[in-house]
Amino acid sequence: MKLRLEHAGDRRAVRDIHLQAFGDEHGAAVADLTDDLRTLVVPGEGLSLVAQDGDHVIGHVMFTPALLDAPERLVGVRVLSPLGVLPDSQRRGVGAALVRRGLEIMRIRSVPLVFLEGEPGFYPRFGFEPAGQLGFRKPSLRIPDPAFQVVRLDAVEPWMTGTLVYPEIFWRHDAVGLRDGAVPA
Repeated sequence: MKLRLEHAGDRRAVRDIHLQAFGDEHGAAVADLTDDLRTLVVPGEGLSLVAQDGDHVIGHVMFTPALLDAPERLVGVRVLSPLGVLPDSQRRGVGAALVRRGLEIMRIRSVPLVFLEGEPGFYPRFGFEPAGQLGFRKPSLRIPDPAFQVVRLDAVEPWMTGTLVYPEIFWRHDAVGLRDGAVPA
């Protein structure tokens, strides 16, 4: 398996990954969100990685720019969303490899914090912790407390606490928190 930056030619494969990984109920919404989030992935400001097995793209993760409204000033942070792996490639370490490599790149880029809404049982292995317990506030009350997680990277400073502010695209797609039993991307 090879991890690499997403290329323009990967878009159809990435869309298919999210359609399959999130299923009939949420797949189209996550795939549409991913398509629009690409506008935020500019050099040094975001990251879109794929996992390739042979000639096939089997997994995808995106780290998009966001802001932390901290008492001292606004801080550029990242949001890990979405993460998807083709169903027949799940439980083989593909998602874990994508997350680890993405976090390595965020460290190299001196990103202080990476937030996500996700499964509390999956992400702690990468250093994610419940964000609310560390002084961070959710951008929406619809986000379950256990799902709102953060990993503090090397560039974090003690004063960097406050409220996470999602990019407008998440709001436009209604992809913040739970609505009618939806699962976070």
